Amino acid sequence: MQQLSGMDASFLYAETPRAHMAGGGIAIYDPSTAPGGRVTFKGILDHIDKRLHAARVFRQRLVRVPFDLDHPYWIEDPDFDLEFHVRHIALPKPGDWRQLCIQVARLVSRPLDLDRPLWEFYVVEGLDNVEGIPRGSFAVVTKVHHAAIDGMSGMEMTNAIHDDSPTATPSVPDVDWQPESAPSTANLLLRATMNNATRPMHASRVAARSVPQLGRLQRQLTERAIAPPPTRIPRTRWSGPVSAHRVFDAVRLRLDDLRVIKATVPGATINDVVLTTVGGALRTYLLAKDELPDDPLIAMAPISVRSETDKAAAGNMVSGMLTTLGTDVADPYQRLVAVREGTHESKEFANALGARTLLDMADLMPGGLVGLGARTSARLSLANRMRPMFNTTVTNMPGPQHPLYMAGAQLVAMYVVGMIIEGMGLIHPVTSYCGDITISFTSCREMLPDPGFYADCIRESFDDLSTATSNPSTLRRRTSQH
Repeated sequence: MQQLSGMDASFLYAETPRAHMAGGGIAIYDPSTAPGGRVTFKGILDHIDKRLHAARVFRQRLVRVPFDLDHPYWIEDPDFDLEFHVRHIALPKPGDWRQLCIQVARLVSRPLDLDRPLWEFYVVEGLDNVEGIPRGSFAVVTKVHHAAIDGMSGMEMTNAIHDDSPTATPSVPDVDWQPESAPSTANLLLRATMNNATRPMHASRVAARSVPQLGRLQRQLTERAIAPPPTRIPRTRWSGPVSAHRVFDAVRLRLDDLRVIKATVPGATINDVVLTTVGGALRTYLLAKDELPDDPLIAMAPISVRSETDKAAAGNMVSGMLTTLGTDVADPYQRLVAVREGTHESKEFANALGARTLLDMADLMPGGLVGLGARTSARLSLANRMRPMFNTTVTNMPGPQHPLYMAGAQLVAMYVVGMIIEGMGLIHPVTSYCGDITISFTSCREMLPDPGFYADCIRESFDDLSTATSNPSTLRRRTSQH
């Protein structure tokens, strides 16, 4: 039995009927590489069953403490049923990308069953008309609760069900899996009493580490050695309460093209190019709606704080930084310069604050109060009245750069589905695989009723940035002016 951290538990407490705290992904496979050139649903079930031991999230379910007096626990589910978690559907003809996006949006709009392990796989057949994807391919749509994984620990799940060749055999578990019985209510209350009694001591240890760090941070801000995070955060159509309905779409780009662009601005990163592309897309979209604010939109970019010793740990180990998206800058190249400067300042602030400070403080949160606050906020639509903390999330989760296989079928494309919350109705998860990089987005259907148009805005923004950074003489003139 293992207790959730404060940050992991916060995703459970914050869940509302309109904001389900589950994300996931889409993996598309070409079955022609499998033995015999085909893959069956039974074969997929057998493949996953033999690899359940490779990721702890597969067979662990939650046990909640009565009244959320303490954080929940994971136990090895004694009633685990693989066929409940792996499901099978098919798209009607013609089986195109738009149909897949609509189906994915419907699947992620439904909450997970919190009384079972917090994940679901949907095998989706009938992908016969998706550009750049072999005819006859199938997809696996994944849903996983954010309490169970973050972007980095989610790779454990990805690695568990994939092989490096179409004929690889699964590893043998070191020990046989053993289910656990759920603890009694009395046992949970006793544990809660003991943990809450020691919480002041934990708080004092966190304070002993954090207070000197916060003092140094204040001195650096006073001396202007570092810049404070952005505070002028405009309201947009994504700043209010979300509905329970989702939209999804994504754009696939070549990683080498982003590398060419980043080389035009000293110190820029691939992530800066992604942020600039998102900023340009938001600018175009909001201009088309006559809703572009004068102040730049601000993105929250999660930062993994996993150390080498934490790599195998489950759950969430993330902090975050706030940075400009340059939506107030019309010229794509100058927008990239502005974003690069913004991320540099934000990283300096995050380093000064200390990567694990917020993670440590999350363990001090009383669960019942966090849940009550989230539910009250949703019920009273407080997101409409509160000042936005940021406008969107852009989270980058690098993927493998070598081919992967599941049940012999080659993985040909990967996308990530994000979760949205009250007051932040748009998220951009980014991932890479085999030389491609995908910018996906998830939003509320009422806030973004035209996801196809926004996907076009992302493509146009990237094309404009590529054009703006491809002329050496123009770049030299812009650089000298800057």
